[in-house]
Amino acid sequence: MVEHDVPVIMLVDDDIDIVDVISRLLTDNGYKVLSFTSTAEAMACLETEKPDLVITDLMMESLDSGFVFSRCLKENPSLRHIPVIIITAAGSQRGFDFRPTGPEDLEAMHVSAFLEKPVNPRQLLAKIAEILGKIPGGN
Repeated sequence: MVEHDVPVIMLVDDDIDIVDVISRLLTDNGYKVLSFTSTAEAMACLETEKPDLVITDLMMESLDSGFVFSRCLKENPSLRHIPVIIITAAGSQRGFDFRPTGPEDLEAMHVSAFLEKPVNPRQLLAKIAEILGKIPGGN
């Protein structure tokens, strides 16, 4: 994997307001952000860009777009190393409960973390730092 001076995070969400807010948060905290409003656009970008982390909404084009996108990453040998965080309002707004109950569920979902919207900025930044191994003493 090519090392970057600045970690690159791919953000995929069909809600442009969410994309704007999270992109600003990540940029303000030293990350480079590649933003997309559809998984098709994001997949096309992955042919040339290899982000350090992907943050994706769960429900976009379909109820399970985030899961399908994550599975596509994990099935591609050149992309499977990229960790994925799923963010969703499915549980709180729609009455669905996709929340993982443990590490086995995360593995089955092909994701490193699962966060509910509205995403707590500190929690998101801490999870990103943890996943990227940037926590002091956490290497």
